[in-house]
Amino acid sequence: MGRSKRDRIPKEVLKEIFPRKLNRSVASERVYKHLKKMILSGKLEKGKRLLLEEIARNFNVSRAGVEKAFFQLKKDRLIISKSRKGSFVA
Repeated sequence: MGRSKRDRIPKEVLKEIFPRKLNRSVASERVYKHLKKMILSGKLEKGKRLLLEEIARNFNVSRAGVEKAFFQLKKDRLIISKSRKGSFVA
C-alpha cells in the first residue's frame, strides 16, 4: 500500500529529528518531547498522519519507543488514532 505525498512528513521537518542513537530509557521521552514541540509550534499540522515506522527510523529508535511516545501524546490529546488508518495530529 503506497503512501501519498500528502501523508508524508516534510523533509525539512524530519531533519530536525534526532539523527543519533538514543539511550533506550530516554528514547520514548525524547521522541515525545520533540513531537509535542513540533505539534504545538505548528510544524506538524492538524490532520497530518504520523507514520510510526518513519518516525522510528528517523529518530533511530525502536517502534516500541515511538508507540510509548504516541500513547503519551494521545493521553495529552495532541494526536488521535483511527482504527486501521493510523495516528494523526489532533
